[in-house]
Amino acid sequence: MNSEEEFFDAETGLESDDSCEVSFKDATQENGVWERRKKLPAEMISRNNFSVWNILKKCIGMELSKIAMPVVFNEPLSFLQRISEYMEHTHLIHKACSLSDSIDRMQVVAAFAVSAVASQWERTGKPFNPLLGETYELTREDEGYRLISEQVSHHPPISAFHAESLKKEFEFHGSIYPKLKFWGKSVEAEPKGTMTLELLKHKEAYTWTNPMCCVHNIILGKLWIEQYGTVEIVNHRTGDKCVLNFKPCGMFGKELHKVEGHIQDKSKKKRRVMYGKWTECMYSVDPKVYEAYKKSEKKSGGESKKLRQERSCEAEEADEMPEVQETVTVIPGSALLWRITSRPAHSAQMYNFTSFAITLNELEPGMERLLSPTDCRLRPDIRAMENGDIDLASSEKERLEEKQRAARRERSKDEEEWSTRWFQMGTNPHTGAEDWLYTGGYFDRNFTDCPNIY
Repeated sequence: MNSEEEFFDAETGLESDDSCEVSFKDATQENGVWERRKKLPAEMISRNNFSVWNILKKCIGMELSKIAMPVVFNEPLSFLQRISEYMEHTHLIHKACSLSDSIDRMQVVAAFAVSAVASQWERTGKPFNPLLGETYELTREDEGYRLISEQVSHHPPISAFHAESLKKEFEFHGSIYPKLKFWGKSVEAEPKGTMTLELLKHKEAYTWTNPMCCVHNIILGKLWIEQYGTVEIVNHRTGDKCVLNFKPCGMFGKELHKVEGHIQDKSKKKRRVMYGKWTECMYSVDPKVYEAYKKSEKKSGGESKKLRQERSCEAEEADEMPEVQETVTVIPGSALLWRITSRPAHSAQMYNFTSFAITLNELEPGMERLLSPTDCRLRPDIRAMENGDIDLASSEKERLEEKQRAARRERSKDEEEWSTRWFQMGTNPHTGAEDWLYTGGYFDRNFTDCPNIY
């Protein structure tokens, strides 16, 4: 058995997302076992008769958080639910907790950081902006974690989240301030904010920021997404660092979706090289093996000029998405760290949701009486859109936004400051920077003083 098979077998020995089956309202029963839903109540609403250009043509170079977009360009999830998709590959955190070597832990944490953005592939719908005070909780007992998030600021929009292992093995938390800018043909999203993963048994904390995201062809052509930028993951106990380069498409499309980088110890010695695609998989390999392979590849000449020209990203009318290679070339001796879970066959009709995303707005029988009244599963505009009622979704979205504005005017008149419920601004003990930190208590389920935001 080679090293790739050994690592992959070890990884898949953990519980996978496919085993996460519990009771929900829209569930079906197979062999007496309740399963989460596998599709949305209604298919995606067509956007063919709507022009985003009419809305955005006056916004070139502007920050878009204050621009009201028609609900048809949304997907039926709140941004808080979108954040929870970081947890789709939690088995990687469990794997990292089980490893004794810090470099082995770092490479799995790095794979988790890449996997956390994988669900964005082909997700061109905009999540609903959370209302101030909105929350989302997600408990997955079979995956061994629970998560709570809260919209802690409206202008600027800041979302804070905290996930924790049910067995006190890890904590994963952060706050995100997504800055959106329109550049004529594309919308660029900068996910400002730091992710912190704490492996409690090892007394380790890892921090990083997510890459930039760009949606192309907002005006004309097929929408497509690329992620780019440098992501640095730091182990604050050992001094180990992983530097990952999310490569932009480039002139010829060769680099689309590619991620390459390395892990170095505190003396800056390279210990592992990592490579793959954020849409597919990540591998690691010994640096010497990697360099030898690259020298051999360079000697052989690589791809022909003709093939490179065929893959050109350039087009006169639109930023056409280049042809995507289906696989990553595996360097002999590499270990597979992570591979993406296949999406359901009907994903394109379901806003390109993953199987995990399809379940996030589902209400289990009896869940409503346990949830905070601010949970976004209870938002009527998102629920209406999920059910395919675009008119109701639009009118409810307008009603909720006006209710939020009215509440803000009342607070201003009374000179009253908004008070967050579950998070407070503090200092991240690992970075020394300001951060929104969970104050605890949510799962005691005392929601009597929660605001009426819906």
